[in-house]
Amino acid sequence: MSVDIAIIGAGPAGLAAANAAAAGGARSIVVIDSAVQPGGQFWRHRTEASASDDGRLHHGWGDYQALRAAFDASIATGVIDFRPSTSVWMVTADTGGFVLRLAPSHGPGHSLDPVVRATELIIATGGYDRQIPIPGWDLPGVMAAGGIQGFAKQNGMLPGRRFVIAGTGPFLLPVAATVAQLGGEVAAVLESSRLSGWLPHAGPAARVPEKAVEGAGYAWTFLRGRIPYRTRSVVTEILGTDRVEAVRTARIDRLGEVVPGTERILEGIDAVGLGWGFTPQLELPVSLGAATRVDVDGSLVGVVDDEQRSSVPALFLAGEVTGVGGAALAVAEGQAAGSAAAAEATGRPSPPLTADRRTIDRHRAFARAMHLAHPVPDGWEKRLGEETIVCRCEEVPAGTIARARDELAAADARTQKNMTRAGMGWCQGRECGYAVTCLSGGSGPAEPAHADDTAASLEQTMKRPVSQPVPLSTFFEL
Repeated sequence: MSVDIAIIGAGPAGLAAANAAAAGGARSIVVIDSAVQPGGQFWRHRTEASASDDGRLHHGWGDYQALRAAFDASIATGVIDFRPSTSVWMVTADTGGFVLRLAPSHGPGHSLDPVVRATELIIATGGYDRQIPIPGWDLPGVMAAGGIQGFAKQNGMLPGRRFVIAGTGPFLLPVAATVAQLGGEVAAVLESSRLSGWLPHAGPAARVPEKAVEGAGYAWTFLRGRIPYRTRSVVTEILGTDRVEAVRTARIDRLGEVVPGTERILEGIDAVGLGWGFTPQLELPVSLGAATRVDVDGSLVGVVDDEQRSSVPALFLAGEVTGVGGAALAVAEGQAAGSAAAAEATGRPSPPLTADRRTIDRHRAFARAMHLAHPVPDGWEKRLGEETIVCRCEEVPAGTIARARDELAAADARTQKNMTRAGMGWCQGRECGYAVTCLSGGSGPAEPAHADDTAASLEQTMKRPVSQPVPLSTFFEL
C-alpha cells in the first residue's frame, strides 16, 4: 500500500494533522493507532461499540467531537484510511519516502497490509508516565497516575476504593478529580513541589488563561470533596503484604530531604497513583535519525522547525514527541504538521501559520514554566533501599544497579541493561529508563556543558529497532 501521508498516532496531534492534511488537498492518508478507537490517551473514552461517552470525565470534549467529526467525514470519502488496533513496529527511510512495518497491537488487527509506503510521515505517538521507584511500588494496587485516569475514562469505573495520588505537576489534579467524580475516596494528593515555584513564571502562565480557569475548577472539586492537598510532600514507602494497604508520607525540604517529625502513615489505602510528568515516545523518530535535545524537564524530545519538520526530510513530529505540553499544544502542532505535509505531498505552497504559531508559542512557554515549577524532586535516590525494585519487569533492585555503576563502570542505561538486565523486560525500559539513567549518573535536566552527553545517554534508552512487542509470526510475513 502506498499513500501520500502516513500519520502514526490518533490522539490530539494525530487527529488534527489528519484533518489539516485532508483540508490541504492530500489525496491518500493513512492514520495508524494501537488503540481500538481515536482519541489517544488524553481523550481515551468508553468503547464506542457498546456505550456512548457523555464527556464528563474529559476536558475539551467539544474539541474532540469537532476533530472527530471532520476525521470521520474524511474516512467516509476515502481520503483517510484509519487503521486502529495496529502498531508500527519499525520505520525505515528510502529514496521514495518511508516504509512502515505494521502488526496487530492486540487481538485480530484491522490492517490488511503488513507494509505501508508513504511519501510524507507524521509521527504523533504522544508520551507515557515517567516513573521513579519508591519502596513498595511493585505491590499490586500501585499504578501510574495516567493508568488510573485511562482506566477510569475507558471503563467508567475505578481500580480501587481509597486512593493516594502522589508525584508532581498539574496532572495530579484531574486524576484526583476523576476518582472523586466516580465515587472513590482520595485520602491525599501529595505534590512534591511548592506552588510558589510558579511565581518566577507568572508571565507565561498568564498568557494561557484557560489553564487558570481549569485549575479553578479543580480547586472547587477539591473543596467540595474535602480532598487533602499537600505540597512539598512525598510518599516515602508503600506498605502491604500481598497488595497495597497503607502509605508512609513525609514533607521534604528544598534539598529533597525528609523533614524530621513529619512522617505519617495513611491506613486503609488500596490504590496509589504515581506521576512525575511524562516521557515522549521517541523510538520511531530516533530510529530514523531525527535530531533530539534534552528539554528543561530532563526528557529527550524531537527537534522541529516552525512547520514541525524534523531534521529528516519529509518527516514531521507533532504533539508530546516535541516536548510535553498538553492537548491544546498538540492540536496546534498537528495542524501545522498536517498542512505542511500536505503542501509537500501536493506541491502546493504552505499556508501561513500565524494563528497556529501564536498558539504553539504560548503553550510551549507555559509548558516550560510548568516543567520548571514542578521538577522531579531531589533526594529520591537516597530513599531507596538496597532491595527496592527499580526495574519491575526483570526485578532488578537499586543495590544491583549501584554496584554495577561503582564496580563495573555501568555509567549509562545501555551498559546497565547489559550488566544487570534493567530495561531488558517487556516494557524495554519505558518504566525504569529514567530512573536507571539517573542512578547510573546522568540525572535530571542537563547542564549546557553536558547536554550532548545527556542526550546521547537518553537516546540509548530509545534505540529499539523493534519499537513495539510483536508476535514472532510478524517476522515470517517480511
